[in-house]
Parts: sequence; structure tokens; C-alpha cells
Amino acid sequence: MATINHFFLLKLFSALGCGLIAGVFFAFSSFVMNALARLEPKQGITAMQSINITVINPLFMAAFLGTAVACVLLLVSSLLKWYQRDATYLLVGSLLYLVGTLGVTIVFNVSLNDALAKVDPGSTDGANLWVSYLANWTLWNHVRTVAALLAAAAFSIALCNRAVQ
Repeated sequence: MATINHFFLLKLFSALGCGLIAGVFFAFSSFVMNALARLEPKQGITAMQSINITVINPLFMAAFLGTAVACVLLLVSSLLKWYQRDATYLLVGSLLYLVGTLGVTIVFNVSLNDALAKVDPGSTDGANLWVSYLANWTLWNHVRTVAALLAAAAFSIALCNRAVQ
């Protein structure tokens, strides 16, 4: 009977987690934000405020932050086992997710969400903020989409490299 390789499972979880998060962000970049932009500012703001509250749920947070924890473990492992064939892919994948996805979310998207949460959806200030919010939030969402997707690719390559050894 084959033994379960926990390191393999960690890489697989990271690849799948990054891909899943990339898919969520891709949906926002490719159609959700465009749909919200077509609404009147009051409706769009109200919808996005609701999304920003609803996204903080155990299932999404487990996927988003669980993937980050797995990436930290793989980052440390890649540095400790630098001589291994897949170490570079693990390091790159981990940094892409931690900096380009988690870091961008915290520094840019969350701060934009916090500003949107404080505005009255029916106010002139709200309408003015909404225009810049749509452009800036979506730009940073594109960055984190690409980062998560590239991280998934790096972890997938690491999995393939390990399989052919």
C-alpha cells in the first residue's frame, strides 16, 4: 500500500487553492465588476457593499487564507530544501500568491472596500467615489487574478517535476 506524501498533498492543495482563488477573482474581473458598473451608482455601491460583507465567510476565508498558510509552509520548505528540483517553482508560486494575491488584497482592495463601506450609496460623494473605485479596485483585482493563476501554474509545474523524478 502506498504511503501518503504530505508534502505532495501540500503542493496539490496550494495549486488547487491558487487556481480556485484565481477563478473567483477572474469572475470579478471579467464580468461582475462590469455588471456593477452598468448599474446606477447607488445600486452598484449597495451591491458591492453587500458583496464585501458576504465574502467574509468561513468557506471563502478558509480557501483564501488556507492557501496562504500552505504557501508560507512551501516558501519555508523551498528555502530549506533549495537543492531540490522543484524548489524554485515552490518559491515563485508562494511569493506570487503571498505578495501578488494576499498582499495586494490587503494593501489595495481591502482599503478601497473600507472606503466604499463608509460612503452613503445615494450621496454625491458616493457617486464620485464609485467611479474611481470601479477603476482602481478592478485594476488591482486583475493583478491578484494573474498572480494567483501564475502561482497555480508554478505549483502545478512543481507537482509535474516531482512526478517525473
